[in-house]
Amino acid sequence: MALSTVTNRTFSLALIVDDFKQITKVGLTLSVVFSSVMGYLLGADIVSIKELLVLGIGGYFTVGASNIFNQIIERDLDKQMQRTANRPIASGRMPVNMALAIASTCAIFGIATLYYLNPKTAMFGAISIFLYTCVYTPLKTITPLAVFAGAFPGAIPFMLGWVAATNNFGIEPGTLFMIQFFWQFPHFWAIGWKLHDQYTKAGFKMLPTGKRDKATALQIIMYTLWMILASVFPVTGLTGSLHLSIPAAVIIFILGVIMLLYAFRLYRKRDDKSARALMLASVSYISLMQIIYVIDKFIS
Repeated sequence: MALSTVTNRTFSLALIVDDFKQITKVGLTLSVVFSSVMGYLLGADIVSIKELLVLGIGGYFTVGASNIFNQIIERDLDKQMQRTANRPIASGRMPVNMALAIASTCAIFGIATLYYLNPKTAMFGAISIFLYTCVYTPLKTITPLAVFAGAFPGAIPFMLGWVAATNNFGIEPGTLFMIQFFWQFPHFWAIGWKLHDQYTKAGFKMLPTGKRDKATALQIIMYTLWMILASVFPVTGLTGSLHLSIPAAVIIFILGVIMLLYAFRLYRKRDDKSARALMLASVSYISLMQIIYVIDKFIS
């Protein structure tokens, strides 16, 4: 009897942890935290492990709060899509009131933790939650411009890390913001292309033309080009203390061209396989680009 009770408690605890990971979208959230950490390493004169931990924890709870609020608002729509129907809130495993309490707690704790670093970091964290929850999420069922609105909170993390390290917002974090801003479009339109049928069923308007057509693919190509230009722009020396050496710029440019080739492949074939390949290429690009920036800073 005692063994059964312990097993049930362990099983219940495992389910609770799993549900928390799902509602905060642990994979996505950790990738966002990674961007913030890279931005911090670029901005910091002296790297503080304590500040990195605070940034990571505050960033996780801030992004996690946005994701929970998003799932609360979209719970009825999530039920209509195969990929989201089993989420804790949509499936009914987690009551809305409980999810709202968790989201609010995460938001308050996340912003307070970022405030420990400096007020500007906390402000941008709060702005990110507001834009994602109150602008991007409601617009998804109204207009494809939702992706444009969502690109703003999506581009904040890379910039946020620099602000956390320097307590300053200028040309440097602005450049980091623009890189990740332009990246959002090919990345999310590739996802929107692959999941178009599910999104359409749920009423989401994710593609710029509403169709998997050449016009959508052409816009993906154009934003990829802007992303490449923004990514190598610091090599010009016009971005303050944010520097990029010529060898690093060449490597990043080549990575961008590879991603661009995947975008052209989608333009030619217009199939789900090409969209998935572009999505994976975009994930690889953003991570490798940030790593190269950091390595270049410390070896230049």
